[in-house]
Amino acid sequence: MAQSYKSSDKIDTFLSDHILRIIMNRPEKKNALTVAMYSKMTEFLSQAEIDENVRIILIGGAGGSFTSGNDLKDFLENPPRDKSSPVFAFMNAISQMEKPVIAAVEGLAVGIGTTMLLHCDLVYAGKNSKFLLPFVNLGLCPEAGSSFLLPPLVGARNATELLFLGEPFSAERAKELGLINGILEDSEVLKYAEQQARKLALKSQTSIRLTKAMLKRKYGQIIKDTISEEAELLMKRLASPEAAEAFAAFFEHRQADFEKFNK
Repeated sequence: MAQSYKSSDKIDTFLSDHILRIIMNRPEKKNALTVAMYSKMTEFLSQAEIDENVRIILIGGAGGSFTSGNDLKDFLENPPRDKSSPVFAFMNAISQMEKPVIAAVEGLAVGIGTTMLLHCDLVYAGKNSKFLLPFVNLGLCPEAGSSFLLPPLVGARNATELLFLGEPFSAERAKELGLINGILEDSEVLKYAEQQARKLALKSQTSIRLTKAMLKRKYGQIIKDTISEEAELLMKRLASPEAAEAFAAFFEHRQADFEKFNK
């Protein structure tokens, strides 16, 4: 099939062999996500769902990183005001995709960089990848349905540890937990993910989508409700003094001090 390329707001797309590649391309900031980038990814996902030429969606990052999560400066300047905000629209879009979504992870996968993987059907990572769920460290709470999806996937104890401590973990640990399907050399991740995508693109697309729907049939509404509930709490937490202290500490390159809020 013909190839097509489109770039907008630091998000690149490339369509060939019925595979739409969505690449976060802001390498100078380790692909930290802005409101505009969220909006563009949501737009591309929505278009892919109805485009008959697209069978598989492949998400990756440019410059050796998947994404370092939210661009905190942009996030504070453009905080989510309601559930229609770009960040929540993206969470809902990726969680409700009917077509298969594959992720190719290199380098950092922070915050949404890890939680979005919970909505991907196949995930492959480079051996030097680092995953991080820093929500408690920022005075926030889980998002993207992770409070529901993590426990059955990685086990309740492991989910608690990952979310409570907010410490980085390796690709080996992610594979052990079942968060990713496989580990490759960093330079081979995208190539391997594309090979897997091509295999899927040659199969019966009706069967693929039906199988995906059956795998998710018991949890679709629960995931949607969880994302909504988490969004409510996240917006409240963003206005909290703990979050203000955490963000100030981040920009001042110091450890956040929550002790005065714990009394």
